[in-house]
Amino acid sequence: MKRRRKWLLPVMAALAVLAVAAALNAPKISGWALRQMYPCRFSETVGREAEEFGLPPELVYAVIKAESGFDPNARSRAGAMGLMQLTEETFLWMAEEHPPENGGLDRYDVDDNVHCGCALLRRLLDHYAAPEVALAAYNAGIGNVDRWLMEPEHSNDGRTLKSIPFPETAAYVKKVTKNWQVYEKLYSDV
Repeated sequence: MKRRRKWLLPVMAALAVLAVAAALNAPKISGWALRQMYPCRFSETVGREAEEFGLPPELVYAVIKAESGFDPNARSRAGAMGLMQLTEETFLWMAEEHPPENGGLDRYDVDDNVHCGCALLRRLLDHYAAPEVALAAYNAGIGNVDRWLMEPEHSNDGRTLKSIPFPETAAYVKKVTKNWQVYEKLYSDV
């Protein structure tokens, strides 16, 4: 019995020291952990394209995190590709209106994809009255959102949505909005 007590006291003391150290460093550790969960990958490209299109970089990161989890080779069941998950039709539409600097048309290319994704985001934010509506259109398409805005069960004023009939789109808007808030909190002062 005494043998157990001899090693138990140093172990308990070490655990107490670790607990105090963890408590004192919790904000640093939690900040570090959040930065791992909400990374700023491809920062040169995101910064450049966000600036070109007048977008908060935190919003662009929030969309990329939700769309592809920062995987430039991501492909959805619907055929959307790349970091910002653009379909071929949408990618070509944005590339025609806002040609990428390098003249590339590769949806998997980080620069081309983020350029066209930012062009689309800017267009949607300019078209709709609220960022949440623009995000719904990014996910569900302009035609669906325009229709919802005309339906009284989804919009009181024809400008904002009180409900989103597609569960996937409703979850997407919440996810991107939450991501955006976290990115703003973590990186807006960096």
